[in-house]
Amino acid sequence: MTEKLQQGAAGEEAAIDWLRSHGFMIEARNLRYGRYEIDIVASRWGTTHFVEVKTRRLNSLTSPEEAIDDKKRHALHRAISAYVAQHRLRGEIQIDLAAVDALSDGTYAVRYIENAIEYGW
Repeated sequence: MTEKLQQGAAGEEAAIDWLRSHGFMIEARNLRYGRYEIDIVASRWGTTHFVEVKTRRLNSLTSPEEAIDDKKRHALHRAISAYVAQHRLRGEIQIDLAAVDALSDGTYAVRYIENAIEYGW
């Protein structure tokens, strides 16, 4: 596994730990719908959260928040629409971002941004 993939996997684990510690139930991870992917599906208080995880080294040129462009938004919407149809979801849903900074000491800091991306029917 490349260093970038290892960092991404570690960032996703940090996001999972953060979600669990804040009362989220993890429903699924790394779901693929064709070429589209959903990193984490979690639920809390009757809402289904589709969580995009972006991990970057602290002080990198592009922050995790800046890594969500229109192409990524479109891909997320396609994957989430497939998931919603397959699972016949009817409750509240939202798309959140787990912005993870890889720190120089080998730890990870998570900033969780709810409703980071608007999901329209």
